Amino acid sequence: MKYCHARIIVISLITFLLATSCQKVSQQKALSSPPLTGTWKLLTGTIIQGKDTTITNYTINQELIKIINETHFAFLRHDLGEDSTAIFVSGGGRCKIDSKNYTEHLDFCNYREWENNTFEFEYKITGDTLTTIGIEKIDDLGINQLNIEQYLRVK
Repeated sequence: MKYCHARIIVISLITFLLATSCQKVSQQKALSSPPLTGTWKLLTGTIIQGKDTTITNYTINQELIKIINETHFAFLRHDLGEDSTAIFVSGGGRCKIDSKNYTEHLDFCNYREWENNTFEFEYKITGDTLTTIGIEKIDDLGINQLNIEQYLRVK
């Protein structure tokens, strides 16, 4: 009988230690994740190309989300209508994040000519708002523009 109780105590102790060690690893990972990781909804985008500035409100008739983790990103954009002007844009790839810079390498995109390009952005997070600013340059397409985007964290 004493052997059975000792065995139950040992198994309970091992189970407790495994559970708490997994919890600590999970907490450490959460603490080490950059604040940029998560899901973001694009609110506005400003493109400045030469002397021309285009501001797009992504909350009217369309929606775009960007999902960022420590190594990859993806974005999905679609219209909110049901007519023949339907649009769907998606892409993603590898990313690198440090304390104020965010680099995307676009591995996949439904606009294939944008694939295999790297874009560097500075970012700032204020509360639940993310602002990114960077140059998008693709020589083959004649694209050289400043891109400023503002996102809201999706909870």
